[in-house]
Amino acid sequence: MCGIVGAVAQRDVAEILVEGLRRLEYRGYDSAGVAVINNNELSRTRRLGKVQELAKALESNPLNGGTGIAHTRWATHGEPSERNAHPHQSQGDIAVVHNGIIENHQKLRETLQGLGYEFVSDTDTEVICHLVHHELKTSDSLLTAVQATVKQLEGAYGTVVIDRRDSERMIVARSGSPLVIGYGLGENFVASDQLALLPVTRSFAFLEEGDVAEITRREVKIFDVEGTQVEREVKESEVTHDAGDKGEYRHYMLKEIYEQPMALARTIEGRIANQQVLDSAFGVNAEQFLKDIKHVQIIACGTSYHAAMTARYWLEDWAGVSCNVEIASEFRYRKSHLFPNSLLVTISQSGETADTLAALRLAKEMGYKATMTICNAPGSSLVRESDMSYLMKAGAEIGVASTKAFTVQLAGLLMLTAVIGRHNGMSEQMQADICTSLASMPAKVEQALSLDDEIAALAEDFADKHHSLFLGRGDQYPIAMEGALKLKEISYIHAEAYASGELKHGPLALIDADMPVIVVAPNNELLEKLKSNVEEVRARGGLMYVFADKDAEFASDDTMKVIPVPHCDDFMAPLIYTIPLQLLSYHVALIKGTDVDQPRNLAKSVTVE
Repeated sequence: MCGIVGAVAQRDVAEILVEGLRRLEYRGYDSAGVAVINNNELSRTRRLGKVQELAKALESNPLNGGTGIAHTRWATHGEPSERNAHPHQSQGDIAVVHNGIIENHQKLRETLQGLGYEFVSDTDTEVICHLVHHELKTSDSLLTAVQATVKQLEGAYGTVVIDRRDSERMIVARSGSPLVIGYGLGENFVASDQLALLPVTRSFAFLEEGDVAEITRREVKIFDVEGTQVEREVKESEVTHDAGDKGEYRHYMLKEIYEQPMALARTIEGRIANQQVLDSAFGVNAEQFLKDIKHVQIIACGTSYHAAMTARYWLEDWAGVSCNVEIASEFRYRKSHLFPNSLLVTISQSGETADTLAALRLAKEMGYKATMTICNAPGSSLVRESDMSYLMKAGAEIGVASTKAFTVQLAGLLMLTAVIGRHNGMSEQMQADICTSLASMPAKVEQALSLDDEIAALAEDFADKHHSLFLGRGDQYPIAMEGALKLKEISYIHAEAYASGELKHGPLALIDADMPVIVVAPNNELLEKLKSNVEEVRARGGLMYVFADKDAEFASDDTMKVIPVPHCDDFMAPLIYTIPLQLLSYHVALIKGTDVDQPRNLAKSVTVE
């Protein structure tokens, strides 16, 4: 979940490294550091806090040199502090940055201490640099020393190693944590995300599991897990987003909320023809995989899990196939039953979510008929290792709290419902209705965004609140879950979501004037049931905020504030009702004074268990 950048060049690289860290700060932001080699001397600067603190330090005391590594941290071992910040060093010779978790670090630490190495941090990463230093005593190169080191590591790592005595070389290794190599002219780079390197190159190759690469200014050599030199395809990046540009917006999150109409238009474009969703939306061979599917197992985490929960209603109601949804970290550690003709679908914005990736690999061993990922990163591990992929085309999402990725995931899952439904007897009329709904989504989201000012005023009511309850029924229940997640992520208000029918089974005990209750109420077949649940809350003195269809006949009074939402059909309702909940969480966070884009203790891309 940390951000890594490395460079080997003729020019000074410190500014390139720090700019790369700024672009990766969504991956971790409790500390940052850089190490550079100049004239066979290794210099390092680290700071607690965000990348800006490191940048200030380097303005006062610049680091010169053409070979360097940098890192922004999301703590897994050891509290956030300067001594636990990367890069870590061994004997003033070796410097290392690392993303992941070394599970056998304690055993390795004890062995290395027995060999005389002194540890100055609480991190698992420090064992890597001391191991490399030790292996160099009997190795003929930095490459072979790193290859010998990684054979001793258990767990996940994306790591970059430099040695002051071999100043024009970087060694990188990947196991379970992504790394991408950037190719320049007379200079080469490495990073945990290509966004970090877009200012200096557009040519990238993604390392695969077990790869170790030797990078110099003029050459990149890649070796697989067996030590055999291999070629990895170099591709030109199609990413056009400038990760450093918020434009007119105060925060990335607000910018990304307002980018949703455009993101939805991109994800739909070219995937519908003749009032049908094309099988090819999910890959060139998708038709042969999808035509016999009778069961869908969806695996996801966090926000993506809520998208999956919504899709379960669609797949079973409209496509006529059974569907299970499970959190990735649970699926991979229990025995599950494999149904005949099952499709496994993974959902991940980054395509590198550690638990989801491990679940995919387990499912392939189990013998699923086919695997598919819904993902926003074309070169990611999930895309490369799945039979099919739905590339979201949402554009880079920098805010840690996911917004546009969620709505684009919902659009992709609705398309999947239409395709699987077609192969299972869905009527042509329903297919056409889904396509019409998809095509009108961008305009409907624009209408929902017009509620921004009203919701900003409403958010003032939450200034002194510490708890909240979200309610929804049917496919709006996962939307209530997503609304609660957004509020807790960025405003730090404790928020829970319940299916409305569960109120009388416990949550009613929480209702009082200090517990705001947020309700999503489209005008659908469950509306009358939902109104009964609303009355249960009112009867107990609860204060409610109801996001309701303008024709749902709710009226504001002293106990209930009603925010009218533009009318929409059942196909798009979960997506549309997400928008006001995103805006509510954003404006409440502003009032609370929290860090909207980088909430405490969280990171964007969860590449560790």
